[in-house]
Amino acid sequence: MNLLQWFVEAFNSQWVLPGGQTLLVREVVGNAFGLASALGGMRRKVWAWPVGIIGNLLLLTVFLGSALSPDPSLPHLLGQAGRQIMFIAVAVYGWIRWRNLDGGRVVPRWAPTSARIGMVLAMIIGTVALTPLFRLLGSWEPVWADAWTFVGSLLATYGMAKGWTEFWLIWIAVDVVGVPLLFSSGYYATGFMYVFYGVFTAIGFVIWWRAQRRAAHPIEILPPDPSPRRPEEEEELA
Repeated sequence: MNLLQWFVEAFNSQWVLPGGQTLLVREVVGNAFGLASALGGMRRKVWAWPVGIIGNLLLLTVFLGSALSPDPSLPHLLGQAGRQIMFIAVAVYGWIRWRNLDGGRVVPRWAPTSARIGMVLAMIIGTVALTPLFRLLGSWEPVWADAWTFVGSLLATYGMAKGWTEFWLIWIAVDVVGVPLLFSSGYYATGFMYVFYGVFTAIGFVIWWRAQRRAAHPIEILPPDPSPRRPEEEEELA
């Protein structure tokens, strides 16, 4: 077996689960890269962006479902597939932005009030607008959930690139809707990963919030006074 054939077979390999369900190996690997990227994001490391892009490329091939495979057990999730493309585009923006930061590390902060209002409106309007489009293109029901996860993922990734602490809360809103959608459509690896992400994002929010507070109220360490003490001061210390 040559190397190319091995890669092709590994790319298309599946694990058979109880009940006759199948699990694509590249779905598991893609989510592993996504988890590594999330860990890097929690620690505010620049390498989180390129690692995430690799996972996005793998998951893009998974969520296109029957567009890449005649297997009817792999439905279209166009919102999930489209958001992988969106992830890649925003990740390039975030990668460039974080690399150009002073000190090479983003400083968490709250989003401005206008940005918060804009994100809430974008979440609602975007979901309503994309639902009929995704339904027309044959996305899995409930289509509004697919649209919700797409719009929420866009906003969360953009918020991460901007350094807004609220982006973790948007991910939680995405997970609450995304988990039932993924399990109902048979994407079990990603569904279980979303369950883990739900806990992980809550921890990430606390870590960024604490980092934000430390940045806003730095601890001032004063150097020792080099001037010699008077004899009476030495007696007081003794």
